Amino acid sequence: MKMKKLTALLLASLMAVSMAACGDTPASGDGTGSSDASGSSSESSSDASGSSEESGSDASDSSEESGTGASDGSEESGTDAADGSEETSGSDGSSDASGQAEGFTTAVEGKLTMATNAAFPPYEYVEGGQVAGIDAEIADAIADKLGLELQIDDMEFDSITEALKGGKADIGLAGMTITPDRQEEVDFTVSYTTGVQVIIVTEDSDITSADDLLAEGANHTVGVQRNTTGDIYTTKDIEDAGLGTIDRYSKGAEAVQALKTGKVDCVVIDNEPAKAFVAEVEGLKILDTEYITEEYAAAMSKDNPALYEAVNNALMELIADGTVQSIIDKYITAE
Repeated sequence: MKMKKLTALLLASLMAVSMAACGDTPASGDGTGSSDASGSSSESSSDASGSSEESGSDASDSSEESGTGASDGSEESGTDAADGSEETSGSDGSSDASGQAEGFTTAVEGKLTMATNAAFPPYEYVEGGQVAGIDAEIADAIADKLGLELQIDDMEFDSITEALKGGKADIGLAGMTITPDRQEEVDFTVSYTTGVQVIIVTEDSDITSADDLLAEGANHTVGVQRNTTGDIYTTKDIEDAGLGTIDRYSKGAEAVQALKTGKVDCVVIDNEPAKAFVAEVEGLKILDTEYITEEYAAAMSKDNPALYEAVNNALMELIADGTVQSIIDKYITAE
């Protein structure tokens, strides 16, 4: 029994020695190296992972920053582009031109309403039920330039200014002369022609010139169309000076008939209608001397500056390209 115990103890000792010897073998060293390598690998892997995470984070941050910058740039670029587009359209684009074309209003939408007194040939008169003449054709040319249709309202001469001021008409064309008094009530465009006030008398009249009407002690009755410059000038020069009486008529033709029937001694009126009246009524003539020279223009409301600018510009263009003169030449021939 003791031998068995001794043998077992001896075997256990040999096994212990054998195991100790195994711990000193190179394989054991390699195992240690392998553990270190594993630790290094683990550290390396950890470092690589950290580096990768850091790199990934940096890349992500960079990407996010780049993306934000691109987004901001895109938004800024888009805003600038939009602003640029609006600026171009607002300043030089078609929308500005459209705004300019629609920047004025008229008495009747889509129409240019002309107020006149159609009893002043060749500037305005009725022919075939329609108003014709120089002023009518000029107004039609202006309306065409503005893309409007011309509408003509025939009325008493002294109602024209009120129609303009009340917004019932857009433009007054009736052989109207620019005067200081009228300029207080309406605006005038550029002058489109020159008018001359002349004196109509009977062929046997003792009146031979304007001087006879203005001479000291003179006492004539002068016929005029109400509120025309013939009325304005003779009222100041003759009636207010106590040199005669002024009889006023709503139409020039009525004043001429009054001369023919002996109700007045003479008529002061524009040269062009004067020639037409004398050609129609026998026994009358036009004196060689002029009473006064004046400028004709279109009258417009002071309350519609946009329309005034559009009409005035159109008229200036028509004068510059010869259209106005060609219209006048159709009715008035050089003598």
